Amino acid sequence: MIPEELLESHNALRKKYAKGAIIFREGDLPVNYFQIIGGDVKMCNFNDDGREFIQGIFSSKQSFGEPPLFLNRVYPANAIAVTDCELFVLPKSSFLNLVNENASVSLIIIENLAQRLHYKSVMAAEISSQEPEHRLLKLIDYSIKFFKIEKDPAGYRIDLTRQQMADLTGLRVETVIRAIKALERKNEIKIIKRKVFR
Repeated sequence: MIPEELLESHNALRKKYAKGAIIFREGDLPVNYFQIIGGDVKMCNFNDDGREFIQGIFSSKQSFGEPPLFLNRVYPANAIAVTDCELFVLPKSSFLNLVNENASVSLIIIENLAQRLHYKSVMAAEISSQEPEHRLLKLIDYSIKFFKIEKDPAGYRIDLTRQQMADLTGLRVETVIRAIKALERKNEIKIIKRKVFR
């Protein structure tokens, strides 16, 4: 995303969040730009029964929560630290100045937002109509591309937990576990030390 030295030159702060910490809440007005230095962050909603739906999981060098920042609208989801993490935090006015002064940064942000829109479009179609095994394979394949996962001798390692897979696809954990076993039997994926490889 945005080069670290450029963020620092615009006085971005480094801030640490413990696992489980809330970075912002659904309904908050955005006041900062966030970019991950290390760790993982999820954006999620909770329904009336307390069930979680994950909108996305973001990792090192990725940003999150920008659309409301540009639109001056409230956040549509919560941002929560999945692991201990460190973020660059840049006030909205400084972020907008940085974008206005750097055309290359504008293009990076547009590409990033376009990729997320594409992911949401693909997954919305899958979640609404497809069987669990198909949904999971689509999520796995898209994760490989989106997170630019490196292939190792065993294949592409997917570092999503079964719970995260369920929350990202709208399935129950038990359904995810059954579907993963079925995909393994069909040689679509491998399970090595409880980790999924494609």
